[in-house]
Amino acid sequence: MYNILLTDDEKIVTDSLTMILNKNFAEQVQIFTANSGTKALEEVRSKNIDILFMDISMPGLSGLEAVSLIKQLNPNIIVIILTAYDKFQYAQQALNMGAFKYLTKPVNRNLIIQTVRDAMNAVDNERGKQTDSIKLHQKLNVVSPMVESDFIYSCIFNNGNTDFTDYLDYFGITDSDYFFACLEVPETSASNRGNIYEKIREILSSKCRCIIGSFMGNRITIFFPLASGSMDSFSEKVQHELMGELFTLLSIQISAKIKVGVSGIEHNIEDAQKAYNAASVLLNKIDQGIEFSGVQSAQKNIPQTTKAAQKLLTSIRLGDSANAGEYARECATSILAEYKNEPDKIKGALFELIIQEKNAVVEMNPSYENPAIDSAFSFFERTDSTQEQIRYLAERSMECALEIQNLKSQTENPIIKKARIYIEEHLADLQGLEPLAQILNVSPFYLSKLFKEETGETFINYLTSMRLEKAKKMLKDGSMIIKEITAGVGYNDQNYFSKLFKQRFGVSPTEYRAKASAN
Repeated sequence: MYNILLTDDEKIVTDSLTMILNKNFAEQVQIFTANSGTKALEEVRSKNIDILFMDISMPGLSGLEAVSLIKQLNPNIIVIILTAYDKFQYAQQALNMGAFKYLTKPVNRNLIIQTVRDAMNAVDNERGKQTDSIKLHQKLNVVSPMVESDFIYSCIFNNGNTDFTDYLDYFGITDSDYFFACLEVPETSASNRGNIYEKIREILSSKCRCIIGSFMGNRITIFFPLASGSMDSFSEKVQHELMGELFTLLSIQISAKIKVGVSGIEHNIEDAQKAYNAASVLLNKIDQGIEFSGVQSAQKNIPQTTKAAQKLLTSIRLGDSANAGEYARECATSILAEYKNEPDKIKGALFELIIQEKNAVVEMNPSYENPAIDSAFSFFERTDSTQEQIRYLAERSMECALEIQNLKSQTENPIIKKARIYIEEHLADLQGLEPLAQILNVSPFYLSKLFKEETGETFINYLTSMRLEKAKKMLKDGSMIIKEITAGVGYNDQNYFSKLFKQRFGVSPTEYRAKASAN
């Protein structure tokens, strides 16, 4: 069965195509229709579309803009452009986006039939590749973690006498090229390590072929096999792109504080210990981020716009509604600086951010609806004011973060919920964990353990974060001196407060206030 989506704002076109397809492929196809690029995007997001017919000229999101976004959602979708535009530039742009065919209206019925047959063959070929890939991932996923860990252990502690042949045969690895990555996850404990490990395996296995060791302390070692002969500038670029994508996913879904060291590409499995050592040394050099062999700091080379987007999306996923708006403005400012006098690119980047934010909410609540987000494209299409665009992104960001915050609070332990409320109301006079435990009528040990399990951070880290965030707001207000703010958020020592503030935000309270006033 092939799912085919017909997109055209003229109903007569979709009706005609439906009639042709039903007559010639009755039992083979399931047909869906859309009358705009935006609706096509929604259909692709909610249904497993194999073949897409797309017109270029439509109200709102144009066909080519829709194809660009759809290809990001589903890179394997077969796109057939069917349009009255016969200009070369449109055809070239469509084919550059990965369109399968570019047909101009009016089109012969037989050409439609043959094009659909060819598209079905292309879908079959892709399904075959995916099946092989799925089989490979399934094989790796059902392999005993003990065997994987034993292989990683043998690589790390290779004394020169290890025979890797049986391991490589077991994993189906026939190529000789590979690299290692060492991943450190902060604040792991016996209670959450198992869940974190499974999540890491799920993320890595869904994106690439790899063998994952077990936790050693708070670190995991990963072996990435590659195709032979890949040691060239292109393969190193692919390695950096792959690890950058994995780092972003892990940062968002596991912890924003993870760090990764990545070795260079090696050709001989006997050099596995050397490759592991290189990754481990790089890991020890950094406090956070990702470091590649032969590169000073990949984290430093990540564009500011990407960093800002990662920070914003992380705050959304954490349900941090208090800071989401500010992070959105920072992100928008970076986008404006990067694209400068290219308003279409600015709009496109902001639009994609909003879609990613909604997707983060939909992951937790598939029925989530937000009319303002659903009309985002039409908003950006009619609005050229950058200030309005920034405000729009900030508002949508806060809405998404608040929705996730509410979803999390619905399942939050009632003791922790009460603790959060009390902390927020008594930042200035809360003396520590023990008095709070007394108020909540639980033991300090139990409250500490429960707080870490529920929030993912220690009580003292959470309390410090709350106090410093409140201090930021008070500094922006400008009505109190630093000494008063220090006491107002629960600190007796102004120097200690200033030190904590600078460690967290990179500037002193005085510098932060000056910047806030200037803006």
